[in-house]
Amino acid sequence: MTTVVAGSLGALAAWWDLPPAADVVALTTAAAFTGATGALAELRDALGGRAVEGLPAPDAAAARDPGLAERVAMADVVVLVDGSPLHARTVWRVAPLRGALAGASLVAVGGVASVLGPVMIDPRGGAPTVGLGLREGPALTVPATAAQLARTRALLRPPRALVVVGPRGLLDERDGRWRVVVAQDVEVTRGLVPARLDATP
Repeated sequence: MTTVVAGSLGALAAWWDLPPAADVVALTTAAAFTGATGALAELRDALGGRAVEGLPAPDAAAARDPGLAERVAMADVVVLVDGSPLHARTVWRVAPLRGALAGASLVAVGGVASVLGPVMIDPRGGAPTVGLGLREGPALTVPATAAQLARTRALLRPPRALVVVGPRGLLDERDGRWRVVVAQDVEVTRGLVPARLDATP
């Protein structure tokens, strides 16, 4: 079970090295309001046209389908397509899907990665709130205004780190240990102080 956080599809494409035989599915829940079909097509294009099975799961009713959870659990990798983190959190917290995601190898693109940890940064104003707790570790967020990030850092109590992942950034996690793979557009702080991600409790 591993986790990869890519700041954009471009960052994901630059990292992607899975063999063609890997069973890859994509949850497009977060893109439900902006176009799940188009988001899936963009993902496939970014990955060189490889086969990726789309799992729409647009709402809580779909998330309760045991067949969906079983498909997520069977896949080698589950890509979480970018979009609305708040909508994704609402849908993915429903059993049995939440349990399947907790045990899956995940690749999260863009802002949707913010739902993974126990602490989520609300994109509407930057305040810490409750995440899904699928992975332990830092609070993840995307670039925002200087004022909003300052507010987030002031509200997020150490020792939990805040990791801002921009378009070129890439992180990975294994067994609860996070590391920065591509440092461009990645900023790690603990409280108001720059920090190292590998020092996160």
